[in-house]
Amino acid sequence: MTRLRLIVTLSLAALAACSPADAADADHPVVVELFQSQGCSSCPPANANLNAIAGRPDVLALSFSVTYWDRLGWKDTFAHPRFTQRQWDYAKAGGRGNVSTPQMIVNGRGVLIGHRPDEVAAFIRRFDRGTSGPTVAYGNGRIRVGAMKAAKPATVWLVRYDSRTHNVPIRAGENGGRTLPHKNIVRALDRLGRWTGAPASFALPASPDPAWRGAVIVQQGSGGPIIAARRI
Repeated sequence: MTRLRLIVTLSLAALAACSPADAADADHPVVVELFQSQGCSSCPPANANLNAIAGRPDVLALSFSVTYWDRLGWKDTFAHPRFTQRQWDYAKAGGRGNVSTPQMIVNGRGVLIGHRPDEVAAFIRRFDRGTSGPTVAYGNGRIRVGAMKAAKPATVWLVRYDSRTHNVPIRAGENGGRTLPHKNIVRALDRLGRWTGAPASFALPASPDPAWRGAVIVQQGSGGPIIAARRI
């Protein structure tokens, strides 16, 4: 193993092993969203960093595959226009006029490329919500968001993602000839409704695939700060 590969391996191990004290607890996970594409040659390092934290209970790591690389030689096997729109919602909310890959967004606030494990760890600590935000409970097929004073109306999102590792052979484009591992792949993103500070309850639709996992995100507007999150 070369010295560079050893450094990268140790950095990823350190990122995965960060204790929950470095961020929120399992009931208040830090949401880390990676916008990437299998056709982007700059994305594999950021993808590896997301994979490294995919199993941390204090982090909700989500991989969103965007569509705008699909016309450049390789169609991403997990891409969806809704995921591209989510990245644009973040860009508009943050006053940015364009989007690019890779891009990580932490709790709807911190924006980084995501290729450096130490920077990812620092952003998780910096943008931790702590125990703030409304409670999110799940039971009897419903999601319940508790009452508290709301600075702004919020969107309640349901995310369905595949936590298994999928090794995808890339047969064309910038990453042609490589096999890229993916974890926590977002497969569906649905708006459950709106929360304005009063208690709210939402029916939870059945999952299209029993192997997918679920999470609820409460977020100001469409691309603003995330104020609550919970795995279900």
